[in-house]
Amino acid sequence: MWPVRFLLGAHQPHWLGLVDVPLMVSHRTLARRRWSPQARGPWALDSGAFSEIAAHGRFTTSPRDYVAAVRRYHDEIGHLVWAAPQDWMCEPFMVRRTGLDVATHQQRTIASVLDLRSIAPELPWIPVLQGRSIDDYRRHVEAYLAAGVDLAAEPLVGLGSVCRRQATSEIDRIVTTLAGQSLRLHGFGVKIAGLGRYGWALASADSLAWSYAARREPALPGHRHKNCANCLAYALAWRERVVRRPLGHHQLTLEIAA
Repeated sequence: MWPVRFLLGAHQPHWLGLVDVPLMVSHRTLARRRWSPQARGPWALDSGAFSEIAAHGRFTTSPRDYVAAVRRYHDEIGHLVWAAPQDWMCEPFMVRRTGLDVATHQQRTIASVLDLRSIAPELPWIPVLQGRSIDDYRRHVEAYLAAGVDLAAEPLVGLGSVCRRQATSEIDRIVTTLAGQSLRLHGFGVKIAGLGRYGWALASADSLAWSYAARREPALPGHRHKNCANCLAYALAWRERVVRRPLGHHQLTLEIAA
């Protein structure tokens, strides 16, 4: 069995103070809170880049403001394992939204990693790969290297712009090709079917799929809400089923990379 570290997607930031299972939380949800929960377990931070670019076609949060927020999360919440940069997705509708091209999105993603690491080298930033085709991702690996970042030497590398294409065999090839270059990949928003096909090639993954599933089902017995799309009990039960079921030739673990 190949271990894949699994983070439960959580859009309720106060869950950090309630459970010790590894969580993935977005900056967009944390930034709206006036107080910071004390994390009981390890967690990772998504920058909220997808929502920000989709809404505005650019980042309205400056790198220094983002750094200030991440530093506060790191110091006040604690147990932050890694934080994503302000990366630029490469889905066709995102490229149309910005009016730029894939190569420019890739360069801006690298620039964000370098900028954040320059401003706050003590914080656990990870690089993220963006692209559309296999060749796009290969070129992005080479562009990182030209900028002085050897992705094969990084403890973790995020893999962006794949979550909406997981039903395609192209994603399988992208993941396995990059893993074959000795990259320790984190899959953002990986669906369970995707884990079953290429999860063996990932170092870690996160998923918020439980919430989408809960919207289509009645609430758990004894629960008074309409559905369990924001329900911790449902999320934990879903996670338990996921991490305990064999998926292809690998199995999820309860760990997270330190």
